[in-house]
Formats: sequence, structure tokens, C-alpha cells
Amino acid sequence: MNPQDHLSGLWIDAGLPVDALDDVRLTGADPVLPSSFAVGTAAQVTIAAASLAAATVWRHRGGRRQAVAVDMRHAAIEFLSEHYASLDGAPPVDGWDPIAGTYECGDGRWVRLHTNFPHHRAGILRILGCSYDRQAVAAALQSWTGFGLEDAAAENGLCATAVRSFAEWDAHPHGQAVVTQPVVTITRIGDAPPRGLPPSERPLSGVRVLDLTRVIAGPVCGRMLAAHGADVMNIASPNVPNLPRLVVDTGRGKLSAHLELREKAGNERLKELLSQADIFVQGYRPGGLADLGFSPRDAARIRPGIVYVSLSAYGHVGPWSARRGFDSITQTATGINHAEAEAAGQTAPKALPCQALDHGSGYLLAFGALTALTRRMHEGGSWHVQVSLARTGRWLRDLGRVKHGLECPSPAIGDIADLMEETESGWGRLRSVRHAAILSETPTRWDRPSMPLGTHQAVWP
Repeated sequence: MNPQDHLSGLWIDAGLPVDALDDVRLTGADPVLPSSFAVGTAAQVTIAAASLAAATVWRHRGGRRQAVAVDMRHAAIEFLSEHYASLDGAPPVDGWDPIAGTYECGDGRWVRLHTNFPHHRAGILRILGCSYDRQAVAAALQSWTGFGLEDAAAENGLCATAVRSFAEWDAHPHGQAVVTQPVVTITRIGDAPPRGLPPSERPLSGVRVLDLTRVIAGPVCGRMLAAHGADVMNIASPNVPNLPRLVVDTGRGKLSAHLELREKAGNERLKELLSQADIFVQGYRPGGLADLGFSPRDAARIRPGIVYVSLSAYGHVGPWSARRGFDSITQTATGINHAEAEAAGQTAPKALPCQALDHGSGYLLAFGALTALTRRMHEGGSWHVQVSLARTGRWLRDLGRVKHGLECPSPAIGDIADLMEETESGWGRLRSVRHAAILSETPTRWDRPSMPLGTHQAVWP
């Protein structure tokens, strides 16, 4: 199938008006990045789905039909947006930890460790009983089996997985559970009267979004909604680590406030913000927000008509549903790294050329949120949107493979000058990738500069 067919599949499954698909123009073809997977198609289709959904919201609030164009090369570069961002000519601080990455265990199976946050790094070193040194970690893992290390990490709430082939993942109980779920799950979770949106110059003007996410997927969702005019407020705890390079890139268009939800004042303040919000996006560990009083049902009670958006690593069903994870870890567990290595003719696992599961899931979250918002406008109700990195990975796999895709060169910064823009930010002059979707009537833009976490008060404008 071509990209238009894959877009149609997502669109029709979501129950959106089929005639809108006539307004989309998709250009370009894979390969656009060095991969045997159709990462360009994944980028183009997910960005187009979210953009067309925004155009549909605008149409339902009195706007005209408009053309939506997405070029595959530009979309793929946006899937690398954090890689190309620079501040006053220098890249933001890279948060990649020295001991993160892949290692071979004593049984010959490879594992991937994610240690970019201090508590994850400390936990892995505690399990291995070694010093904070890559050679020491490699030596310690010779006493482990791949699956043994994976299980020990999961039992301790850490992020490490063994490399599997597609056949091994497909035989795994969770691999079998993931494939039974929709790419985007949208469920009605409460009653509320229909709530329309008044006419406006932009698709999401006046729409209030709470963004309780970090790293890439969830923040990309919020950035996408802000690009269409939503008031997006990122809420972060001052006591939880983040990755500065990612904050710089994904913070465009957002307000950024600090709240500690484990404290009464912060918890109550979030409830006040939620009572006036339209969309609530969260990427906490499964069950984490329920413990703080912000489960989907809690949110629907506090704000009838809320669109509650959940991101997880492995989905909401199956034996791994409670496990933590990130894009790189999920690529490893689900067979993608193994398949890419096979295509490259190498033994060591090979990652995709971009965080495709993260970025793809981010745009699918935005697509689901806007689909649910459209339903709320006409049907009423409160809605729960669920997207997982593992299900997005399976969807990417199902797009098919790209012959000779690994021969495609990796774009250097000088190759993409036509896709960059410069704006002010809270750290200096930011040079970053423009948004890839072009809407004929409501061009995308970020009205607020990217700012450090906690810059703004936790108050709606």
C-alpha cells in the first residue's frame, strides 16, 4: 500500500468523515532516512493524520475546507527534530548517558539498557553490582542471561530489555496481546453534553491542553496541538529529572509550569486547571496518576467532557502492560533492532535512524485527541485515548520494508537548511525544524517560545 492508503486506514478506523481524505496531498517516497523500515512513510502518515484532524476540527467549528500537504522528506526530518535543534549555533546539552545502549550477555543474547535518568542508572548499577563505567557494565553482564537481566530490571521498575527477533516477539504473550489492539484506542468513559467550539481563525484557538509528559512522544503531541493554536501548559515536577535537549525542542508553543502532585497544594492546583481544560495528556507509569487522584475516571468526574490521553510503552492489555519503557527499549524488545541488524548484515542490534516510535506515537496521540474532541463536539461525553510505543512499532512493521533503504545517506545539517527556522527561546536563539504539514487556510505556527521548565505560573491565560 502507498502512504495515502495507510492514512486512509487510520482515518476510517477512527470514524472520521471520509471526504476529508480528498483534501490531503502526500509527496515523496521512501527511503528518505537510512533504514530498511518505512520510517518516512510513518512520519508522513502520522503527521498528516494529526494535521487533517486539526483541519476537521476547524471545519466543524465553522471554518472552510482546506488543503493539507505533507512532504515525506520534511516529515522524516521532523522525526529527528531534537537531533537538529541548536541554540546560538551550538546543540543543546545531550542527556544520553555513557552506559546506556546495547551489550552482549553471557548467553550470547544482547540487551539494551536505558540509564538516562539518575534513578534508572543507579538501579541498573545496583543490580549489576559494578561501577559507573561502560567496561565494568559489559563485564558484569557476562554473568547474566539476556532474559534474566530483563526480568530483574522489570521487577525493580527499571528499563532494560533483551533483543528479540520478530518471531520471538510474535510468540511472546505480550506480543500477541499488542497486535489485538487498535493503533489508536478511543473509548467513551463518561457522559457530558455536546460542547461545540465557536468560530475562530485557527483550528484549536481556545482549546486548553494539560501536558503531563516528558522525553519525546507526549511532548510532541502537545507541540503539535500548540502548532494549531491550542493553549498547551506543560506541567512538570521540580523534583523529577528531564532531558534538556528534548525540552528545548518539544517546548515550542507551550506554557511551562512546575507542580508537585504529591503535595496537597500542587495536587489541588492541578485539579483547578483540569476543571477548565479540554484535553489532558499524560505519560506517567501505568497507574501512577491514579494513585494521585487523576485516573481517567477521576478526570471525567472533575471535568465532564474531558479528552483524556494516555501514552504507555507496551499498551493497556497483556502481561507487560505495567512495564516502563522508552522508544529504544521498545524497539529492542519487539524485534525491530534485530530485523534492522539482519538487513545491515551485522550481529549487534541496530536502532532505527530516528526515535520513530516516539515521534509516531506523539502524532497519533494528537490525532486521537482531536478525533475525540470532534466526537465531543457532536456526541458529548468524556473520552479516553490510548496509544502505546509497542503498538506503534507493530504498525510501523506492518508498513512493510524498504529495499536498499539502508543505502540512503543520513542527512547532515547542511542538507536540510530549507526545512529550518529561527526563533527566540528561553536559552537563546533557537534554530529548529519547521513543522512539516502545510495547511492552506490555517498555517501552523508556535506563538510561544520554548522556555525552561517552570517558567510560567500554573494559571490559564
